[in-house]
Amino acid sequence: MLLVNQSPIYLLYISTIAGLATTLGCLIVLFLGHPPERMLSALLAGAGGVMLAVVIWDLIPVALGYKQPFQFLAGFLIGIIFLSAADKFLKRKQQSLIPNRRNRLKRLGLLIASGIALHDIPEGMAIAVGQESTGHLGTLIAMGIALHNLPEGMATATPLIMAGIRRSKILALTFIIAFFTPLGALLGKLALGIVHTSLCFFVSLAAGAMAFLVLAELLPLARERHPLWAYLGGILGFVFFTIIATFLPH
Repeated sequence: MLLVNQSPIYLLYISTIAGLATTLGCLIVLFLGHPPERMLSALLAGAGGVMLAVVIWDLIPVALGYKQPFQFLAGFLIGIIFLSAADKFLKRKQQSLIPNRRNRLKRLGLLIASGIALHDIPEGMAIAVGQESTGHLGTLIAMGIALHNLPEGMATATPLIMAGIRRSKILALTFIIAFFTPLGALLGKLALGIVHTSLCFFVSLAAGAMAFLVLAELLPLARERHPLWAYLGGILGFVFFTIIATFLPH
């Protein structure tokens, strides 16, 4: 059984299931129908709370655990710069459009998708590293990542729904994002020695990108029209992931 758990096919299987949890999170939001905007604001802020908790309780501790402070600082700063540059690029692309709330929400959804894709690659690498150690550990890491990806899929879908984007396009986007996890796992399997020494950088990169996204874009937009609902959603999202992180295996 251990040999099966350490095979490349099993690695691809568990990492794909973990990645597809992003699409499942999207489906949950899509099946809510057409909830009132105050509920969507709460969901948007809740997604921000979840992502902030991921950064604080998951990504930063894991990155610091590698004891490579230069890689940590470099990755975190480059993650912030990357998302900031992506934000400015999308704003320039939308200069010909009316600068309304719909376009801002659409840009935010694309930024969240970019941040999650960055996040999913080192997560896939982590699955590969865990599987190389013991097949059992790789499976546990994949289960934990699936729980992480579920609210992240909701975070991607919510602003895009609020922007009026077609649901088939939203679903297709999260389906594409889902395959960044097995891509990371395959990259980790192919170059495990090199990747393992740079995992700190990649995890920190994701942490910086997601921190910028939440604090500079997601939470301010969520509280724009329904601040009370946004604060409530943000707190509940943060507490929700904190509870998950407490019981997940590390």
